[in-house]
Amino acid sequence: MSTSKNQTPLYTLAVVFFFWGFVAASNGIFIPFCKSHFHLSQYESQLIDASFYAAYFFGSFFLYLFSQLNKHDILNKIGYKSGIVYGMVASVIGAGLLSIFSGSETVTFGMILGAFFIIALGFSLQQTSANPFVVALGPVETGTHRLNFTGGVNSLGTLLGPIVVSLVIFGAVGSGVEASLGSIQTLYLILAGLFALVALFFFVNKSLPKVTADEEIENSSKATTTLAIIAIPTAILLFLNNFLPKAISDNFIFICLITIVGILLYTLNASKKNPNGWGAMHYPQLVLGMLGIFTYVGVEVTIQSNMGALLKLPEFGGYDESNISNFISLYWGSLMIGRWTGAISAFEVSANTRKILTFVVPFVAFGLILGVNHLSGNAIGELIPYALCIIIAVTAFFIGNEKPAKTLLLFAGIGIAGMLIGLLTTGTIALFAFISGGLACSIMWPSIFSLSISGLGKYSSQGASFLIMMILGGAIIPPIQGKIADSMGIHISYFIPVLCFMYLAFFALRAKAILKSQGINVDDIQAAGGH
Repeated sequence: MSTSKNQTPLYTLAVVFFFWGFVAASNGIFIPFCKSHFHLSQYESQLIDASFYAAYFFGSFFLYLFSQLNKHDILNKIGYKSGIVYGMVASVIGAGLLSIFSGSETVTFGMILGAFFIIALGFSLQQTSANPFVVALGPVETGTHRLNFTGGVNSLGTLLGPIVVSLVIFGAVGSGVEASLGSIQTLYLILAGLFALVALFFFVNKSLPKVTADEEIENSSKATTTLAIIAIPTAILLFLNNFLPKAISDNFIFICLITIVGILLYTLNASKKNPNGWGAMHYPQLVLGMLGIFTYVGVEVTIQSNMGALLKLPEFGGYDESNISNFISLYWGSLMIGRWTGAISAFEVSANTRKILTFVVPFVAFGLILGVNHLSGNAIGELIPYALCIIIAVTAFFIGNEKPAKTLLLFAGIGIAGMLIGLLTTGTIALFAFISGGLACSIMWPSIFSLSISGLGKYSSQGASFLIMMILGGAIIPPIQGKIADSMGIHISYFIPVLCFMYLAFFALRAKAILKSQGINVDDIQAAGGH
């Protein structure tokens, strides 16, 4: 998988991938806790996601902007190794601040949001640097295997994050421990220390390969303007919203959504008329794919971020925040199930072995989910019927046959069906239907990514950068659902994921048609690495 001298840095990087997933997934526990602790509305509680995922956008956007202004890739100048170190330092600062804030009696919710933003800003730089670095830690032909390995470790982090944070905040399940923000002080201090150690390791290790990007920077002034227009309302939402008149600030999240969708649809039309200055955005599959990534990340995050409020309803069990970690971990574990299954194709095995693994791996992953929950003291008996949802997903894997457009359409259909069943029913059936959104989302990143950058030629690298920026969806869609939940109720607010999955189904069909018109056979496209 890598040369022997590079195994240590690979395993060290795997720890970093683990904590990206750990921190992001634990928001599903942290959000309902903060809602209760700070007496927030559902919308306000979702600003944790807004701060976290907007940081990914701004980190990627500023790297792109600096590269455009300087006519060269900024990471090419400093090197990916240094990029990882700088990203670690930022996350150390953010985690350290969160540890300090959580131990203060005068802490405000805004201070928590600021710390989360800094942590994720570091994550953005780390992820931009770490993925090509992982590929470089061995032969190019086995680079996908290393990415799948680190991606698998990342998924393990998403499984354990909700459980560990729940245990830290609330103690053992049913212990009756009174939760406090100070409970997480030690956890984030440990995180800060781990990131500092990783940063030190990469800083002092002189034997690591020098990894840089050599792609020529394309002048794309109109694309830059489009991204700047997206950045402006997002920055106002994060930093200036409280200074706006109440009538505007209360609904500014909708202004952000309308601006983002509107400017991308305008780009889709304007770039057809005159491709000059648009760069990768001249390609309709890329622009629609940017909306696709925006929607996918948004729906992946919003389903679980609002689930804590859903589980408080009597018809969904009436659970409090201390007893939901098994459901949140099952949701993120569902993504792990799909990603581990999708990773099978990266290994050279016979067709029959691949079929066997496609059936076995999901249930091995499910067994791991049950085992981890059992060891943490969570009840697992109520999770076992979820195996039926996994059988449906496995069937979709066989029908999709590793074809991005077909697979995306099938899993978007699963998402639509799951959300509708959840909306029309209550109790265990509805809850598992909503959680199955994790299975639906599990394969979407590589499918959308592959369809979006196909046919871009020299603009492929730039297109990939634009797609990564659209992780911004995780900052916008959860607060949108939260705002609707405050006015209409948390259960009915899950029509938002239905709309998201409907767009993703549309994208699968539209991207296939666009690529066919460009002479590209979508059945020949191989899915890109997982997210």
